[in-house]
Amino acid sequence: MLSNETCQEYCFHEDIVNRLRPVAEEAAKLAPIFKALSDETRVKIIYALAQAELCVCDIAELTGCTLPAVSHHLRILRNIGLAKSRKEGKFIYYNIDDHHVSQIINAAFAHLREGRHHE
Repeated sequence: MLSNETCQEYCFHEDIVNRLRPVAEEAAKLAPIFKALSDETRVKIIYALAQAELCVCDIAELTGCTLPAVSHHLRILRNIGLAKSRKEGKFIYYNIDDHHVSQIINAAFAHLREGRHHE
């Protein structure tokens, strides 16, 4: 039985599908970024790093996480190219690795503020 959310008859537009298929395949490569950002703590970290360079201790205090937990989250963000680090004396500082990450966060906030999200 078909719902109101599907076509009543299966018939696709071959020209459009063929044109979009390569782009859709490439878009699938975005999944690791969105998977990393699907975690509440990592979103907090990325948002904070978009505002300022922070040391690991700052991030732990901000998120309420332990240093090992913060280190785990930062490793994930660093491995997919969302964050970068630098060592200064006894401290390790993190920052956004690509300005596009800030744009993603800002666009998401704009969406949130428009009230178009669903919880």
